[in-house]
Amino acid sequence: MSRYPLIDQDSVSDAVILAAGDYPTHTVPVTILRKAHYVCCCDSAVVSYVRHGNQPDAIVCDGDSLPDALKKKFANILHTESEQDYNDLTKATRYCLSQGYKDIFYLGATGKREDHTLGNISLMAWYMQNFDMHPVMITDHGYFVPARGHNFFETNKGQQISIFNVDCKSIHGKGLKWDTYAAEWLWQGTLNEATGNEVELDADGSYLVYRTYEIKGASLL
Repeated sequence: MSRYPLIDQDSVSDAVILAAGDYPTHTVPVTILRKAHYVCCCDSAVVSYVRHGNQPDAIVCDGDSLPDALKKKFANILHTESEQDYNDLTKATRYCLSQGYKDIFYLGATGKREDHTLGNISLMAWYMQNFDMHPVMITDHGYFVPARGHNFFETNKGQQISIFNVDCKSIHGKGLKWDTYAAEWLWQGTLNEATGNEVELDADGSYLVYRTYEIKGASLL
């Protein structure tokens, strides 16, 4: 059983992995990225990161979309993997884990190609199950966390929440406006709402929880 805190601009992690989707613009991911202790860029994500005046700590890629000038400039922190069984996000995750970073925030992992977005979101649960870690995917609208079993999630009253079933046969919740269940289809897990400062979920498997920054009828920031 775990307690999952709210994510805001003061949240910290061991490392941030920046993917090559939409570059963060919301206050929360922008601040988290600016204050990050360690930033690992996936392939061409380093182009946007450097353009915003930053220097990465590591770059992990297969080298197919990284400009030659940046390959040369960052040769000492460039880690190239040519195998194609896993995407750059997973390659970057494996590298960070090998360096001792286990508490990882993922930014820039949504947007642009929808198939990449869907794949990256699903990887959060896969990383939890296969790498024994608790990743957090942070977007410009909210954040995803994978969980399994019985857990508590900090919320604000009116905060929008979606619960996506991975492999559960039952999901029971407290602190939500509408009853939860082990949805068969992804859309069935969307658009719930916190009724207080905590949501409790008890399930017999794994699931993904998405919480928005915005409170219905108000604004967090």
